[in-house]
Amino acid sequence: MTPEKNTQAPDFTLPDTEGEEVSLADFQGKRKVVLLFFPLAFSDVCTKELCTTRDNMKMYNALSATVIAISVDSFFTLGVLKKSENLNFILLSDFNKKVSRRYQVLQDDYYGMKGVSRRAVFVIDREGIIRHREVLEDSGKLPDFKAVQEMLSANH
Repeated sequence: MTPEKNTQAPDFTLPDTEGEEVSLADFQGKRKVVLLFFPLAFSDVCTKELCTTRDNMKMYNALSATVIAISVDSFFTLGVLKKSENLNFILLSDFNKKVSRRYQVLQDDYYGMKGVSRRAVFVIDREGIIRHREVLEDSGKLPDFKAVQEMLSANH
């Protein structure tokens, strides 16, 4: 079952695009977290989602939110993506799919590929509580960024 609103977000530690470990607990008590799961680096809709996020970083920063995007791609691939799209937020590799399983966003079959994350967003407050969650069944759709912003603003 997907972690629900108003419950503790499952902690995790994953490598970033430099291979350095980042944990959700690193932000607890300090910043809100917008946790984005996306299917695959360099796909059209994922690139649109990540570039939209990049273009709105001033708003996320103003609302004391750190953006973390996670996919099952290798951290090498995510490093190339971050550089090529000039992404200004954290990208983490869930290559072994542990976090995607823990958040219950792993798809059994994605265009014939096994174990790809669904597109999903979780807004986590400073205490580590999930305040908003959206798990999309249709990977061609983007998360409701307006709802994310409203939740961040309400808990500012």
